[in-house]
Amino acid sequence: MFSKLAYSVFEQSIKDYHQFDSVDQPINNPFPKDKFEHLLYLKNWIDTVQWHYEDIIRDPQIDPVAALTLKRKIDASNQERTDMVEYIDSYFLQKYSGVQVKDGAKINSESPAWAFDRLSILALKIYHMQEEANRAEASQEHRDKCQEKLNILLEQRSDLSTAIDDLLTDIENGDKFMKVYKQMKMYNDDDLNPVLYQNKK
Repeated sequence: MFSKLAYSVFEQSIKDYHQFDSVDQPINNPFPKDKFEHLLYLKNWIDTVQWHYEDIIRDPQIDPVAALTLKRKIDASNQERTDMVEYIDSYFLQKYSGVQVKDGAKINSESPAWAFDRLSILALKIYHMQEEANRAEASQEHRDKCQEKLNILLEQRSDLSTAIDDLLTDIENGDKFMKVYKQMKMYNDDDLNPVLYQNKK
């Protein structure tokens, strides 16, 4: 099933990142560029680096100049994340391009790639909540609370994985169809963000 494959790739990406645990480390994608797994690994790597960007920028002692630089990196990472989702949706559009859509077929509220995006973030939540549930120097109360949260996250993973696989089965069978809209983010666009285009005058 696609969800199981995707989650295993996400776990590998997270594990590989934490070998060095540095936002500046280069990615070493182990999958060939023509494989779906390559896209999944890259998608999660972007999410993982951004997860740690978000940790760093919340440091109350962070230098303001460094914080601004990091904010720019987060903006760029958000754009990369969106681009990767669109690449993954392109994969599924091509994969199911020959499907005969049934009369009465319905559209889903989110595309397959955005569902995988949620699964990628969920994998990060599970990894870090597991760390907190096992953190030796934390209080027992803290560890117990984190274990309770972890149990909910694991249940969420099961539900989301089932929903993803059901969605892909419905698309493959023609019971649902894909319709993808580009995100059209405005804040990074020199022609759409008023602050940016007014500065160009």
